[in-house]
Amino acid sequence: MSASNEMAALPTRLDGWLDYIGRQHTAEIVMGLERVRVVWHRMGLPRAPRNVVVAGTNGKGSTCAMLEAILHIAGYKTGFYSSPHLLRYNERVRIAQREASDALLVESFNAVEAARLDGEVVALTYFEYATLSAFWCFAHEGVEVAILEVGMGGRLDAVNLIDGDVSVVTSIDLDHQQFLGNTREKIGWEKAHVFRVGRPAIFADPDIPASVSQFATNIGARLHLIGRDYQFTRMEGQWQWHGTIMGESSSRHSLPIPALRGSYQLRNAAAALAALAALAGPGCNLPVSQNHVKRGLLEVDWPGRMQVLPGRPSVVLDVAHNPHAVRALHDALGAMGFYQNTYAVFGMLKDKDIAGVVNTIKDRIDHWFIAALPGERGVDTATLAAILDDCGLNGRYTRFTNIENAFLAARERATQNDRILGFGSFHTVADLLKALKRAK
Repeated sequence: MSASNEMAALPTRLDGWLDYIGRQHTAEIVMGLERVRVVWHRMGLPRAPRNVVVAGTNGKGSTCAMLEAILHIAGYKTGFYSSPHLLRYNERVRIAQREASDALLVESFNAVEAARLDGEVVALTYFEYATLSAFWCFAHEGVEVAILEVGMGGRLDAVNLIDGDVSVVTSIDLDHQQFLGNTREKIGWEKAHVFRVGRPAIFADPDIPASVSQFATNIGARLHLIGRDYQFTRMEGQWQWHGTIMGESSSRHSLPIPALRGSYQLRNAAAALAALAALAGPGCNLPVSQNHVKRGLLEVDWPGRMQVLPGRPSVVLDVAHNPHAVRALHDALGAMGFYQNTYAVFGMLKDKDIAGVVNTIKDRIDHWFIAALPGERGVDTATLAAILDDCGLNGRYTRFTNIENAFLAARERATQNDRILGFGSFHTVADLLKALKRAK
């Protein structure tokens, strides 16, 4: 079939496109930029005029959301690309804080596919299609500044096609070891590849791997470290930030605690303010006022990250799926106050450190409602049960066929003074949100 005939047979609706792009490569994850770069060049290298690239094991989505909120309130037209989504694909591409329309996404996929078929056909993964689609949407819609969340790692992630005007690495810990390496040094080296020569590189983890600082030095990136080049101080009901970014010192005083729950969000917010200080300088010229910062911190919204739903019993949702993220969740749960019982609705993927997650948080949970997640990567309940047994939780869990049934059972058992925690995966939180929507 010719390229023109193939284009004529393409889907016309977003759901059709999502099914189509999921079938164009035999693997879900393929590391490397060679194929996706070819298609991006054929598309004319679409991109926003200013870009912030954010990588990290945990915290990158929250940092991006705070940047988006503050810059939007400051009057700039923002683009925000993130993954994965919870309920709708449109969540991945936001323009001026609104989800991209089906029509715009369909148009973008047509543009990607036309380039993919223009010459030797290039195989793209779902994520690569999605990333090129976002770049096209931001260029097409005249976005002034794009905030781009790296999907996995940094060096070989499709988002790394873009040379960030500012790059941020929020944290380094063990996750995706089969792709990134099994030490913080190796993972840090992969993520540090979002840094660029001569440009500001914000590193928000207090424990910097030597590989990160060495990579930044080798390429001549302007590395800015938390605790050295910028810092924050928490006070009663507020906090303050001070830093010297790209040679310019500045401070932000009397800042409100971010709307995103968890004390760990202050570190993400501090990284966002460091990035904003860099964006305000020569080359980007995107200043934001103190009022813009305050409003952005108060109004930021990022579902599924220590999200507490209204009503009783209390329902807490968190996509935490590795021990590093679950340690933060553990502390945040402890700061919520007293609950008679905490019931976990729990499902995870095979390639995660399930035992590490369970052992990290098990002292916060009175009973586990475990369920299998769909797809090849989902863990079955027999495996989950065996891991919980090994963690000393025999008799403290109940098995269910899916997350919805697990949640309904937890809600039936919980009293007004109890708490239900849904966590372990994006899939777990997404399925729980769907169950809540159906239960209304």
